[in-house]
Formats: sequence, structure tokens, C-alpha cells
Amino acid sequence: MSDDRRLLVIKIENSGVLKTPNIKQALLSVDRRDFVLPQYEGYAYDDRPLPIGEGQTISQPFTVVFMLELLQAQEGHKVLDAGSGSGWTTALLSKIVGPKGKIIAMEIVHSLKTFGESNFKKIEEENAIFVHGDASRGYPKEAPYDRILVSASASEIPKELLNQLKVGGKLVIPLRDYRGSMVLVEKNGENKYKKSEYPGFAFVPFIQSRDNE
Repeated sequence: MSDDRRLLVIKIENSGVLKTPNIKQALLSVDRRDFVLPQYEGYAYDDRPLPIGEGQTISQPFTVVFMLELLQAQEGHKVLDAGSGSGWTTALLSKIVGPKGKIIAMEIVHSLKTFGESNFKKIEEENAIFVHGDASRGYPKEAPYDRILVSASASEIPKELLNQLKVGGKLVIPLRDYRGSMVLVEKNGENKYKKSEYPGFAFVPFIQSRDNE
């Protein structure tokens, strides 16, 4: 493991955001450099987003850790990774849920779905499947989910995702409001939700099918 990679994890931990041992272990186990385009490999351990093509980015490490800490995925969980992009969040979640868990990685841009799936093979895990499709509609075939992570901003929380979340489950999604908020949704019963908002985040927009706009 490179010193720069370890220093990035220490930096995020010292910020007070990284608190959970299994998230820290995932960050140390998965090399972000394996999930960026070749021309950006030299910036892989910088705490900033990087382009991955098609107008999309691999998110800033600090932000990803913030989301994972809100999500609190556990060993054995089934997780929908909506807007999986380069596959980095999929790989991190894969390590967190372990071999008894399952990750459904959805990406609407076909070239990015292929890119992410190819990158994921580098970590030699077999608990994720990659799906080309509109993640705002979820993936009913594998529902319900213990956790749902959305890595692009939406104007509102898609009802399909709420419906596919288990009772007791958690969903994390960035919203395009005037503050740019990260939202944690906890499903406490059928049609019963608790929402917590954390302002100050900016994401690329959630791409949806034209007939879904």
C-alpha cells in the first residue's frame, strides 16, 4: 500500500468523519487508483472528485466516507448502489458487506457500467452484479434492500427507491436544493420515514430516462 493512500485515509479519519472500523478497512483494502482514468492516476489520492468521462465523476473521498458513515451498511446486507459510475463505491460496499452480502450496482450510462464492472474485477470479489439501467427506478428484481446509496443529486427522492427499501433500512441521497444537502432516510415502517439533512454537498445530477423526467 502506498504512503499517499494511507495518508489520505488518516487525513479523513483525523477530520472526524471516518469513525467506523469496517469503513476504514474497506478504504485501506480498495485502491482508488484502480477506479480512475489513466490520465488521473497521479491524483487518485487527492481528496477531490475526478472526471471519469460522460460528464460524470468519481466522488471526493471525504464525501464518500461521509455517505458511508450515514449509510452504515453491515455484513450480510443487500445494497443498491445507484449511479455506480467507476465502481469505487461498489468495491467499498463489497468489502463492507462481505461474502454473505450482495451489491447491485446500477448505472444508466452503458460505457460507465462497463468501466465500473471492469474496475471491480481488480478487487477479486464476487458479491456484486452490475446492471445497465435507470437507477432512479431501482431494481425491483432484487428488492427489498437493506441499504440504498445514491451517488448523484436528484431534485427529490424517487418513490421507487423508498418502496424498494426494507423496513428498518436506510437510504442516502444528495438533493439539489438551495443548500445542496445530503439526506439520510430511515424507513421505520410502511410509509413511515425519518429524514435527516446535512447541507453543503454538490454532486453531478442524477441522469434519468427521458420518459422518467
